[in-house]
Amino acid sequence: MMVFDVKRPLIPDIAMAAGVSTATVDRVLNRRPGVRKVTLHRVLEAAVKVGYLGEEEVKVRLGPAFSKVVFLLPQGTNPYLTGLNTYVRALAEQSVEPLKVRSHFIESFNPEALVQALRRYGKTSDVVIFMAIEHPKVRQVIDELVNAGKRVVTIISDLPTSNRHAYIGIDNFAAGRTAAKVMGRFCRAPQGKLALVAASRAYRAHMEREMGFLALIEESFPHLTVIGPHEGHDNRDENYNNTRQLLDQHSDLVGIYNVGGSSDGIGRALRESGRADNICFIGHGLTPDTRKMLIEGNMDMVITQNPTAIYTRAIEVASGEKIDSGAVSMEIYFSENLPIVSP
Repeated sequence: MMVFDVKRPLIPDIAMAAGVSTATVDRVLNRRPGVRKVTLHRVLEAAVKVGYLGEEEVKVRLGPAFSKVVFLLPQGTNPYLTGLNTYVRALAEQSVEPLKVRSHFIESFNPEALVQALRRYGKTSDVVIFMAIEHPKVRQVIDELVNAGKRVVTIISDLPTSNRHAYIGIDNFAAGRTAAKVMGRFCRAPQGKLALVAASRAYRAHMEREMGFLALIEESFPHLTVIGPHEGHDNRDENYNNTRQLLDQHSDLVGIYNVGGSSDGIGRALRESGRADNICFIGHGLTPDTRKMLIEGNMDMVITQNPTAIYTRAIEVASGEKIDSGAVSMEIYFSENLPIVSP
């Protein structure tokens, strides 16, 4: 019996024929973003030439794809979300064929505004990526978008009872428990009060952080009493006023956990009171203001999720064949381990 040794073409063969790197070939074959249109066609032509793909397979890869992506983020004074939107827009300007990325701010904590934005931008987009609000109307519009063939992805705050395709963000329940563990260890007083500062319970992420915090404090540090939550709506002035009242009313306050953003208002109240050294302050979102507070000692710890990780994972879900949720690593920073700021 005769045996024919027929070598099957591989990715390096395509790369050589197209004059590009194997990484570029991999991006084209897996329909990932970041490849220019002329390069895309050159790679696919090379894949046909070496026998890796057939003509019909090339047509599939050049056919309709999830190419128009929109990010919707809450507008307000939350520095982390403002920074994330700026970051997304900067990367959106660099997006190349076949991916087009846009971002828009919408009114914070307003389910009606979110629903209107989802319907408006969902009509002209293939993928909608947004921070979900816990509300029946939001679930309804998600179902509408999914039924219309759109890809729906939640980031930072999830809505798992909807038909969204994926959630990208940290485990918020674990984040709350982590904050409680550190705060309980830091607060060496035999007894005292811990204040919970929330943005709004419209976001499941904030509710999960609260639940995780309360659960672990009750389990491990029963000598500490939790008061609140005091809603500040991610507004630095509201957070400042709420904290001033807390400091005036509770001389035995030993800790503050801000589950939302705009921690600078809390830090300012602590600094003015002269009690920052005696109160453990933990919050979310590494931003220029929280970095400054960590360095100056007005804040003890920040829990954050890297914007690059969120954007990259969201784009992978938006443009990839495979759709699945992905937890983003929870990053924890103190004054001593802050990352280097890029120039």
